[in-house]
Amino acid sequence: MYPRAFDYMAASSLDQASQALSETPGAKLLSGGMSLLPMMKLRILSPSMVVDLGKVPGLDAVGVEEDSLVIGALVRHRRIAADDAIAQHAHALRQAAAGLGDTQVRNRGTLCGSLAHADPVADEPAAVLALGGILEARSLRGIRRIPAEAFFIDAFTANLSGDEIVQAVRIPLSGRGEGSSYQKLGRQGSHSYPVVASAAWLRIEEGLVTQARVALTGLSTRPILAPGVAETLLGTDASSSAIGAAVQKSTDGIVVLEDQYGSIAYKRHIAELLTTRALHEAARLAR
Repeated sequence: MYPRAFDYMAASSLDQASQALSETPGAKLLSGGMSLLPMMKLRILSPSMVVDLGKVPGLDAVGVEEDSLVIGALVRHRRIAADDAIAQHAHALRQAAAGLGDTQVRNRGTLCGSLAHADPVADEPAAVLALGGILEARSLRGIRRIPAEAFFIDAFTANLSGDEIVQAVRIPLSGRGEGSSYQKLGRQGSHSYPVVASAAWLRIEEGLVTQARVALTGLSTRPILAPGVAETLLGTDASSSAIGAAVQKSTDGIVVLEDQYGSIAYKRHIAELLTTRALHEAARLAR
């Protein structure tokens, strides 16, 4: 099926793109197009204008600013899976990018586009959430920094105004004693949407867990933190027994939704299994 007719603009700057969004009701941004274009072809979305960010300079960089790793709006999944700085400071995000979609999606799709799309079963949002990421939303009014835990509102609904553009994602630099991991069960293999996935981040100091975050996807209408796991791990040595006790709280406070890929009980079981794997790897990397 072909999309309905639409206007097209190749923006030369973020301000120009933001102005077009503010002045054109129903306009949509195009970065990688791996989600937008299929939805347009199916006529799930019919934007009045497509604003292409592809020619905006400086958005395809990965760099370090102050205490953060900064990933620009046009950085592709393939770059995230291969970049040395991301491997060092955001191991869970590298794993999520390496195992998502297919070759075409990884070559064309972008991290910021995936986050803004807010698909409830996407891979990278859970990793960014566990890593304590902050999203930079830019408009003509300025830049708004949004913690990942406040960004994902509901299925395909993000904390963005209609004229805001996610220009970058900031991930805190990983220091000594920190480790992260992303583990998933794919719907039809490793390179597919997850049935359930778990991302874990730990800080271990003098042999004890001082900070922890676990994020789950595939259970609800958005990626969500599992606070019960983190709270139970604090002050422990992240041993097998400590992790075993913590993962029993993986879905506490989370409304797990049943779908064609698994019952509620099955998804809870898989969440505990994957969280166990993610925590063990994060703890190994932190030591």
